[in-house]
Amino acid sequence: MKIDIQQVNAALESAHPEEILLWAWNTFNGSVAASSSFQTQSVPLLKMISRVTPGMFVYFLDTGFHFEETLQFKDQLARDFKLNVRSVGNPLGGKGFVQQYGPMFQNDPDSCCHLNKVEPMERARHKFCAWISGIRRDQTLQRRETPVITLLADGTYKICPLVNWTRDNVRAYAQEFSLPEHPLKALGYTSIGCQPCTQPVRAGEDERAGRWAGSAKTECGLHWATRGV
Repeated sequence: MKIDIQQVNAALESAHPEEILLWAWNTFNGSVAASSSFQTQSVPLLKMISRVTPGMFVYFLDTGFHFEETLQFKDQLARDFKLNVRSVGNPLGGKGFVQQYGPMFQNDPDSCCHLNKVEPMERARHKFCAWISGIRRDQTLQRRETPVITLLADGTYKICPLVNWTRDNVRAYAQEFSLPEHPLKALGYTSIGCQPCTQPVRAGEDERAGRWAGSAKTECGLHWATRGV
């Protein structure tokens, strides 16, 4: 299915995320799935999915290296919001991955993310015409020019309903619906990925400063293709 990317981005630029979700669901006849890391900043989008597109599958990348608190929070949200959660990941699992590759998350984090996140998501994504991501422009410099919708190289569409929202928008929505927070948020974890590569954030730091701290890495590779075609 082909759509006019430029026209759609112009039309949806100021739309509410729930409007964008409904547009995607109707445009692609339900052949749309979402991905979520199930952290505090993920909850508003998950709530919106439960409200306006409850039939949508939500994929969780189970790398085998997550905090136990993340796995428990995922189960809680899936139950409370009645989400259709599906887990995908490297078939080796965390222990099997370390046995085969060693501590790759220390020695070669880019390859580690590619094997545990990018490849499993690509396999899942190919089943759908489009997939939903919760990234925002205000999160990192690399995401600053992200459009609402992007045509990816494999022919699927990436849609970012929250892209024009700010941290304050997310906070206000969470307060409006009394949304829960990831249990590690209170300990300073404002952005949470795999346990070996995530640290608490100090006061005044960017919300993603605890991801791959001490290295130049800022993205896992899932969101490198951000410009519309």
